[in-house]
Amino acid sequence: MASSTRLEHLSGSNSATRTATVVDPVCGMSVEPAQAAGVIDHNGKTYYFCSQHCVQKFRADPERYLTAFAPQIVQVGSSPQATATGRAHSECCSAGGDQVAGSVAPPGANIEYICPMHPDVVSDRPGPCPKCGMALEPKSVTLDDAPNPELVDMARRFWIGLILGLPVFAIAMADMLPGHPLHTFAGPLNLLQLVLSSVVVGWCGGPFFVRGWNSIRNASPNMFTLIALGVGAAYLYSVAATVAPELFPAGFRGHGGAVMPYFDTAVTVTLLILLGQVLELKARGRTAAAIKALLKVAPKTARRVGSDGTEEDVSIEGIRSGDLLRVRPGEKLPADGIVIEGRSAVDESMISGEPLPVENEPGSQVVAGTINGTGSLLVRAEKVGSETLLARIVSMVVEAQRSRAPLERIVDRVARVFVPSVVFVSLLTLTIWSLWGSEPKLAHGVVNAVAVLIVACPCALGLATPMAVMVGIGRGAEAGVLFKSAAALEVLQQADTLIVDKTGTLTEGRPELMTLEPAEGFAGHELLRLAASLERASEHPLAAAIIKGASDRKLSLATASDFRSISGKGVTGTIDGRSVALGNLALMADLQLDVANWRARIDELQGAGQTVMLLAVDGRLVGLVGVADRIKDSTHEAIRLLHREGLRIIMLTGDNRRTAEAVARQLGIDDVIAGVLPDQKRDVVRRLQDEGRVVAMAGDGVNDAPALAQANVGIAMGSGTDVALESAGVTLVKGDLRGIARARTLSRATVGNIRQNLFLAFVYNTASVPIAAGILYPFFGILISPIWASAAMSLSSLSVVGNALRLRSAKL
Repeated sequence: MASSTRLEHLSGSNSATRTATVVDPVCGMSVEPAQAAGVIDHNGKTYYFCSQHCVQKFRADPERYLTAFAPQIVQVGSSPQATATGRAHSECCSAGGDQVAGSVAPPGANIEYICPMHPDVVSDRPGPCPKCGMALEPKSVTLDDAPNPELVDMARRFWIGLILGLPVFAIAMADMLPGHPLHTFAGPLNLLQLVLSSVVVGWCGGPFFVRGWNSIRNASPNMFTLIALGVGAAYLYSVAATVAPELFPAGFRGHGGAVMPYFDTAVTVTLLILLGQVLELKARGRTAAAIKALLKVAPKTARRVGSDGTEEDVSIEGIRSGDLLRVRPGEKLPADGIVIEGRSAVDESMISGEPLPVENEPGSQVVAGTINGTGSLLVRAEKVGSETLLARIVSMVVEAQRSRAPLERIVDRVARVFVPSVVFVSLLTLTIWSLWGSEPKLAHGVVNAVAVLIVACPCALGLATPMAVMVGIGRGAEAGVLFKSAAALEVLQQADTLIVDKTGTLTEGRPELMTLEPAEGFAGHELLRLAASLERASEHPLAAAIIKGASDRKLSLATASDFRSISGKGVTGTIDGRSVALGNLALMADLQLDVANWRARIDELQGAGQTVMLLAVDGRLVGLVGVADRIKDSTHEAIRLLHREGLRIIMLTGDNRRTAEAVARQLGIDDVIAGVLPDQKRDVVRRLQDEGRVVAMAGDGVNDAPALAQANVGIAMGSGTDVALESAGVTLVKGDLRGIARARTLSRATVGNIRQNLFLAFVYNTASVPIAAGILYPFFGILISPIWASAAMSLSSLSVVGNALRLRSAKL
């Protein structure tokens, strides 16, 4: 909904005659009645919905939404000062096909703005959040370097206020000089302060009063409620003291019977809060640095190769799937695709976080945004634009940064009672000082009550969690670790059990030819040539490994005739006039061939995790072929790092137990559960959770998706399927298990940072409120003026933001 619109409660369907749109009571999105996805009549009123998911939620419990979010309308031509609230459309509509993805705004797109503390508040333009009053931020990240309009406005108000406020401050300080040299001109000077202060407080500080009023009108008290009350009280008191001092009783009069105005307090507090807003907006802008760094990775143009071999430079938007692209040395890859021609080392560090270049050759997968080395590559584009891995990473990171961590529940509970409690303490301070304070009692009461209101602003408390989450998730993206939500970021560091799939997670996910042993008097190359020639007609995954082995050795394959595939046993056929069979022991038994001399070697290879196939030619065993899914080079180190993290590691695989145990022995994995189906994997996760364990699950295939979704936190290998990526809370871009250790380190650092921020905010408010109320005065004669209170309040917010920004340099 637009922040420039005026909201009115909808009294019924007839009330909408002057409206352009109505508001979905479930999610708060603007809906044109004629284009609504659903309509429900309830208690004589008509309600319109943006999606069928919202319709279902409303139908299930209408009172919940009518109580929590009264239906509203958006009227054309309304006041630019009002703001609108709304639940995030992506949150309420995520169950269906209605969710609108996209975290990277294309040029000329309408950008939505969102509150960093309340992601459910969405607007179509910048402005203040109606819940907390903070400046809304763009929901989408762009490379547009145009300054933040909110920052520009606040900076302008600060500098104008500073110029006009300095004379006010100077006049107040002059009154403290010995002999009171300006006392003779007190009347005119007070009027000058009144004029200048009215501009500073009324115009420069105007947004604070608008936000404070909106917070009261929306029944959502926040930091600007306290600022408006505090600054407003000091200013109005000073105006009355200047215009009508005779109305004040003795309790307000100081030495000589004069009523002292506090224009300097109102002006200085306004300027300090403006300065705090400027510094905070600048610091918050830095949280998008990681996303902008990723966006800058994408090239602007590509060199397309036509069907006739001609080459032309085209914009990145002009690339289509299937295009052939020439990538010259030093250029960035413009799309995800497959290398067709050429060899080169590609720097993938901006995507994966890994510093070493990756060697690419024909058949290798390449990723948009990575940097080609010294060779020239011809690449066939497969995924372009928003479908590329880079675009998906940016989208995931931005969405995750806007999510809320479970720790924020603490802040929510505190916020409900915090502001009303501060107002009560402020009134109590005014009462106590007015009755038992030092002279002038009432004047001291007003000043200390204002100090309480100012110093207790809960901005630091609200920023504690979202700032750390935004920076932490951005830092993870730089290291090739993508968190889908703040909840995943928080939960990962609590995990005590890690379940890992074998194929594609611990291993490369593609079988390779490992062993080739011919019988005495038979050539090894002939053994492989015959096996590969026979398997060329097969679609079995192991066949590809044998064929690739022959291709790597540049063997010339023959054509098999009379080919027959025997399920679960192997294949047979005729090659060069000879009868050839390739398969397991069961096939050899069917052919009545004696394998006794090979039994020990077969057991040895199977114990090492290899799948063994025997080759028979014209009724004679001539050798064996061993194929295995190679363990990733990084897996040994990853298991060591994860054990050091205190995790119990369980291999969960659909493979046979003997092969799985062979891999587990090599890696030192704690437990093996083999031969399980996809739904059984989920049951294993659930059983561990019932035992009280916090389970993390790492996998890469469609069969892992149910278990990934069931786990406390699912971890998808980036080289895996889309289903696995969508089911998981964490994605490792390069599919390297060492990334889990990095992710846990980041999770622990971020949660620690959140706790530090909450501690700083809680301790600050707990200590500052009684001090501002004057609790130290009876013992030490110390009073905190509203000026110092406002400075302390701004510094507390900046300390929280600054502490969160430390995560950008976290070592992973």
